[in-house]
Amino acid sequence: QVQLAESGGGSVQAGGSLRISCVYTYSRYCMGWFRQAPGKEREGVAAIGSYGSLYYDDSVKGRFTITRDNIKNTLNLQMNSLKPEGTATYYCAASLGANSGSCGLGDIFFSIWGQGTQVTVSS
Repeated sequence: QVQLAESGGGSVQAGGSLRISCVYTYSRYCMGWFRQAPGKEREGVAAIGSYGSLYYDDSVKGRFTITRDNIKNTLNLQMNSLKPEGTATYYCAASLGANSGSCGLGDIFFSIWGQGTQVTVSS
């Protein structure tokens, strides 16, 4: 059973940086980060395929970097130049398939979700 556990959330001032991590029990083909702000729908932030394909939402391109380490079973999201609108609960997500499939930012690519970690960006 694949389990995901996020860590690293916290509070930071606008313009600052934060790295959040997700430890997973088994690697999946597509892994990603989503976020949900109060009163808003969940949105895909970044995703990475098993062979290194990368996907970023336009709002974070150039500021966020997603990486995965399948030896340490860790998914990371380095967030730089954070903005107040980045305040949200960030969720780690994984696809059902382990060795093949498709990857992207939509919910359709993911079936397994973590509990979330809170990121607060103050102005």
